Amino acid sequence: MSTPFYVSPQQAMADRAEYARKGIARGRSVVVLQYTDGIVFVAENPSRSLHKISEIYDRIAFAAVGKYNEFENLRIGGVRYADLRGFTYDRADVTARGLANVYAQTLGTIFSSAAEKPYEVELIVAEVGPGPEDDQIYRLPHDGSIVDEHGSLAVGGNSDQINSYLEQRHRDDMTLEEAVKLGKESLARDNNGGEREVTADQLEVALLDRSRVQQRKFKRVLGSQLRRLLGEDESSGGGSGSSSGSSSDDDSTEESSGEDSEE
Repeated sequence: MSTPFYVSPQQAMADRAEYARKGIARGRSVVVLQYTDGIVFVAENPSRSLHKISEIYDRIAFAAVGKYNEFENLRIGGVRYADLRGFTYDRADVTARGLANVYAQTLGTIFSSAAEKPYEVELIVAEVGPGPEDDQIYRLPHDGSIVDEHGSLAVGGNSDQINSYLEQRHRDDMTLEEAVKLGKESLARDNNGGEREVTADQLEVALLDRSRVQQRKFKRVLGSQLRRLLGEDESSGGGSGSSSGSSSDDDSTEESSGEDSEE
């Protein structure tokens, strides 16, 4: 009878963490930045139907990198949690912190379970408040820990390099135009420290705008409005986007949102 191969718990957890990190690093990056009127999300995502950025509830948005099927299941679960809590109690009781705790429990349980592989995802849950000091941004890595962020952050891809770039250039009093341009510039950084071309057609941009009179603060920035914010020539932009008027009425609770397949 052969002796079973022994792996220490520390080594097993380290191997699972390394596996998840490698999967997340293969995804395209998402950048989140605070600006004067809210929080803006900028993602490299050429797909028009599979979204990395989505609305969860009135003031709460969700962004993710990694395996699409895994974080899409988490997104749908978050929408159901928010709807049930808001219906049972009050809409004000649905908070980003509560949602982040739910996601943390789910990710932590899966990560520590030896029966299944860890999720290859990294999540961002953000909530816009009445003022900049009330904004909340939480980053949730694959192991279910919660990191309270402020200002700017990037996840997925070459996030370390992008975060260094953002730390040097981000300001809390940036306008929306400045924040979107900075998000695009940071995503254009390659692994060698150089810069590559990233156009509006390759970006997915959405924001939580505290200045909106509607109860729902989530809005997508599409087509000509996005090209105008980036300062791109209208004639050179692709024809897939819609006008700025249509983006103000967000398509924010899509059941199909998520990231394209990892490369």
